[in-house]
Amino acid sequence: MFDTVLFPIDQSRQTMETAAVALQLAQRHGSRVVLLSVVEAEEGVMHDPAAVAQLLEQARASFTQAGVACEVLEREGKPAFVIGDVADEINADVIVMGTRGITLEGDHQSTAARVLQLAPCPVLVVP
Repeated sequence: MFDTVLFPIDQSRQTMETAAVALQLAQRHGSRVVLLSVVEAEEGVMHDPAAVAQLLEQARASFTQAGVACEVLEREGKPAFVIGDVADEINADVIVMGTRGITLEGDHQSTAARVLQLAPCPVLVVP
């Protein structure tokens, strides 16, 4: 059912908590996981290329160690738009991502809320 899982990651605590859900989903469905890091053109948390590379390698290693096929993509741009574009490009069956808030209602500025609007496939948002 979920052949390809897109898992956008950043350095937030929510990413690490969401990784367990993405891993469990991938294991249950025999999915391949595509880890995506989006570096924003402006200064931000993901601006340091060395930190991005380290984060992606750590995530890839943990998925691979758990027996899940994993690919890594790095892109630049506005996260919500890039996530939607990559989901379309790789024919993702589902996007798994975390959110910083308890609900997305009224939070139209969050990346998760924008991805819900733009995604070409289902989005599993983990609070």
